[in-house]
Amino acid sequence: IGTIPQKLATKNPPLSIDIRGEVYITRTDFEALNQKQAEEGGKTFANARNAAAGALRQLDATITAQRPLRFFAYGAGYVEEGGKNKKVISHFEQIKNFTEWGFQTVPETQLFNKKEKLLAWYTACIEGRFNLPFAVDGIVYKVNAFSLQERLGFVARAPRWAIAHKFPAEQATTHLETIELQVGRTGVVTPVARLKPVHVGGVVVSNATLHNADYIKERDIRIGDTVFVERAGDVIPKVVKVVEAKRPKNAEAFFFPSICPACSSELVRIEGEAAYRCVNHFGCPAQREAVLQHFVGRNQFDIEGLGEKMLELLKDKGFIKTPADIFKLAQHKIELEALEGYGQKSIGNLLEVIEARKEVSFERFIAALGIPLVGQQVANLLGSYWGGFTALYTHSQTTQGQQQNESIDGIGPRIALSLYDYFTHKQNQEMLADLFAQGVNVAPYAKPKRGADTPLTGKTVVLTGTLSISRDEAKNKLTEMGAKVSSSLSSKTDYLLAGEKAGSKLKKAEALGVEILDEDAFNSM
Repeated sequence: IGTIPQKLATKNPPLSIDIRGEVYITRTDFEALNQKQAEEGGKTFANARNAAAGALRQLDATITAQRPLRFFAYGAGYVEEGGKNKKVISHFEQIKNFTEWGFQTVPETQLFNKKEKLLAWYTACIEGRFNLPFAVDGIVYKVNAFSLQERLGFVARAPRWAIAHKFPAEQATTHLETIELQVGRTGVVTPVARLKPVHVGGVVVSNATLHNADYIKERDIRIGDTVFVERAGDVIPKVVKVVEAKRPKNAEAFFFPSICPACSSELVRIEGEAAYRCVNHFGCPAQREAVLQHFVGRNQFDIEGLGEKMLELLKDKGFIKTPADIFKLAQHKIELEALEGYGQKSIGNLLEVIEARKEVSFERFIAALGIPLVGQQVANLLGSYWGGFTALYTHSQTTQGQQQNESIDGIGPRIALSLYDYFTHKQNQEMLADLFAQGVNVAPYAKPKRGADTPLTGKTVVLTGTLSISRDEAKNKLTEMGAKVSSSLSSKTDYLLAGEKAGSKLKKAEALGVEILDEDAFNSM
C-alpha cells in the first residue's frame, strides 16, 4: 500500500508503536480499476469497499500491490515512548504526529469543545459528503484526552469514548420495471427489483433488493410503481417504500411462486424464517456452482486443486454436475490431461487428492452438504447424538426422528425441519446414493480429543460480534477446550465471547448477568 511510509519522517520515533487505520480506494481510482478489469476480461467490482476488502484478502501480495489501495491512519494501539519524545496526551496531537511522520490522515478531522459545533459539523459533512474523493457513511466522535479515554474504558471490545454518527441514506425515486428472483448458494430465493436507472449516493442504481415475500407484502410494492430507493450503508441499494400517489392503474401485484425459478423444484419456507428456499441444492443450476465450491472448501472436503476456475472449467466441459461427479473424474484422466494449461502431473496430483478425500469425517461431510442452518458446530451436536451418518440420515426422514433432532440441546425446531426437508428430497437422496457408490466413506463420529480440563470445560458459550479469527475457528477452539457452543443466550449461559460490533446479545448478556469475555481474555484461557 503505497501511502504507508516504510520509514517514519522523524528524528525521534517512539521505540515501538502499533498504528491503526483504514484501507480505502478513491472514487476515481475505483472507476479506473473497473475499467482496467473490464478491458482485461476480469471481474469488475460492485463498489470500492468490496474491492478494497477483496484486495486485502489476497494470499498473493503482488496482486494486493496492483490495486490502488490507500491508508488513513486514525489511531494507535500499543505505544512505547522513548528518547526525547514528549508524551502524547490527546488523540488530536497523535493525528498531528502521524501527518508529520508521513502518513495520510483524514483531512476533515476537527476538534470541538461544544456539542452544538459538533452537530453543525455533522450537518456540514452530510452536505459535502459526495464532494469527497472517497465514500463515507458517517463520522466518528472521539473524546480527545487519553486520560479520559482510559477512565471511560471499553465495553467488551467497543470503546465508551467513541461513537459513530451515521448519515441518513440518500434517497431517490424511480420506476420499478419488474421483479425477478435470484437463487443463492443455500437455496434462498431473493426478489430483486429491476429499476429505471437512477443516481443514488453518487452511483447509478438499476437493481435493488426486496429481501423477501413479507417485505414486498408489508409495503404493498407492485410492478409499475414509483418507488423510493436508498443505498443502505451507502453500499447496498434497497427499495424503501412506494410513492402511492403515483401508482398507475395497471400496477401489478407480485405473488411469490411456489416453485424454484431455476429448476422448478418446490420451494419450502422453514417455520420462523422469512425466506423461501429451493432444497434441490445439487440439482438446481442456479445453486450448483456455489454449492460445488462450498463442497470442496477447506472446512469441508478440502480438495486442493479444485479452485473456482478449475470447477467452472470442468462444469463447462460437462465433467461435473454434482459432487459425486468429482469422484468420477479419474474416468476422464486422458481428456483432463488434454485441457489447456494442465498436464499429467497437475491432473495426477488432483486425482490423488480426490482419491484420498473419499475417507471423510462425519462433521466435514455434514458441513459439505450445505444444509441450511447446518455447519460444523451443528454437525458435532448431531454426531454426538446419532454416532454416525446412517442413523442420522435414516431417522431424520421420519416424524419421530425429526422430534429427536429437535430435542438435542442446541438444535431446535428450525434446524430439525431443515434436516427433514433436505434428507426427504428425492434429488438429494439420489445425489447421496451416487456419492456412496463412488466409494465415499463417512467415518463414525469421533468426539474432539482434548487433554486436561480447561477453564471452559463443561461451560456453555455464546459468540457475538467480529473476532480476529473466523467464527468456525473460534467454535472449534471452544469445542477442543470442552465448551459447548450455543447460538441462543439464556440465564444458563456461562460466557458470552464478544468481538467487535457486538450487538443485542451483549446487552442481553449484561441484563442476565452472563460473564462477558473479550478476545484477549479468551486467548489467555
